[in-house]
Amino acid sequence: MEGAEAASLLGERGLGGLAQFKTYRRRWFLLAAVCLLNCSNAMLWLTFAPVADKTAAYFSISLEMVNWLSIVYLLISIPFGLVATWVLDSVGLRCAVILSAWLNMMGSIIRMFSVLKFLSLGSQNYWYLFVGQCLCALAQPLIIFSPTKLAALWFPDHQRATANMIASMSVTACALATVGIREKVPPTPPSASATNSTSQPFLTGLKMLLRNKPYIILAVCFGGGIGMFTCFSALLEQILCEKGYSNEFAGLNGALFTVCGLLGAFLLGLYVDRTRKFIESTKICFCLSALASIVFAVASRFRHQAVTLAISSSLFGFFGFAIYPIAMELAVECSYPVGEGTSTGLIFVASQIEGVILMILLQALTIRVSEDPSSTCALDQDGALDWTTPVLVLAGLCSAMACFYVIFFHTDYKRLHAETNSGDLVKAEDTPTADVPEA
Repeated sequence: MEGAEAASLLGERGLGGLAQFKTYRRRWFLLAAVCLLNCSNAMLWLTFAPVADKTAAYFSISLEMVNWLSIVYLLISIPFGLVATWVLDSVGLRCAVILSAWLNMMGSIIRMFSVLKFLSLGSQNYWYLFVGQCLCALAQPLIIFSPTKLAALWFPDHQRATANMIASMSVTACALATVGIREKVPPTPPSASATNSTSQPFLTGLKMLLRNKPYIILAVCFGGGIGMFTCFSALLEQILCEKGYSNEFAGLNGALFTVCGLLGAFLLGLYVDRTRKFIESTKICFCLSALASIVFAVASRFRHQAVTLAISSSLFGFFGFAIYPIAMELAVECSYPVGEGTSTGLIFVASQIEGVILMILLQALTIRVSEDPSSTCALDQDGALDWTTPVLVLAGLCSAMACFYVIFFHTDYKRLHAETNSGDLVKAEDTPTADVPEA
């Protein structure tokens, strides 16, 4: 009788009760599908940023119109980001991933119309490109919010940060998602928190987040960081060409920024999975990425600084990208038991708002200078754009965000504590029954 009462109490109080936890091999297939979708969507987003001047010349449009191919991703993600959080936490992971896969594919097909010879209509072809970009932008919040949900539902606690990292840094993807993802959740949860992953209704979760001071600080600082990385990726070629650096070198810097970022995220994900030092890791990496942004801002204002620029871009990516998956996990930890889609989604919406503001501000701060013979910008009829002030402002904002985050962000790991308490309760229940002799 006492055992039955204890089991009943555990069912009411324990996070996962006496449930048997189990992991499934197909979680790696789901992870691969989400990773491919992230990679393809990111490539569609930044296709033209490394060759902005040549794109403007090809379609006979201005650089501002080329930049709108990136800005539209931010604008559409602001309202649709809230829809995506509801889809993930209310409808489920499977629906979100499949919908994003099909939006990605349809947007890619429409984009192809802009370069087909028999549809050659000069600058009007740009609108095929723009409409396709809008569809791809609709897919972005769905797929960007999915990694944290996937990690929480399908992976045990010691693999969450690594799974989040792999999924966040990624069309084959459309086929994988449609055919292979058949369930919203696994038949048996992999951890105690997975049994309670969507316990809070969507609107209730939003209200809880808006009253959560540590979460608001994380959303503002980390959202600002994402916005800065968005601006850096989209404007890198325009920043460097005015000082005589080639498009190939700008593309190399962008590649170093991304590849080193993937490496940093992978290493930090492994480290945090073992140590659970979410806060310490993000604070250190935020400060180091701010220092790298300062070095890049200074070096980019001079010619013949290729090595310094390549190193600073690599370090900026290495430490900056490393924060992303850990901060997403940290958002869940400080906001538990709010659903993972809601907690990460609101941060993403904040980052898109800050990104739009930054993109518009930085372009407004540029100064048109007289034609420079050393400039490699393809559109130089009216003179090149000097990005000295915008780049310094970007580095200053990054440093200010890092300082604010280091000083003011403090939180408990609510999800980990809940799982620990659940484990202690299970052990307490197991201890007295182990000594009872068999009948």
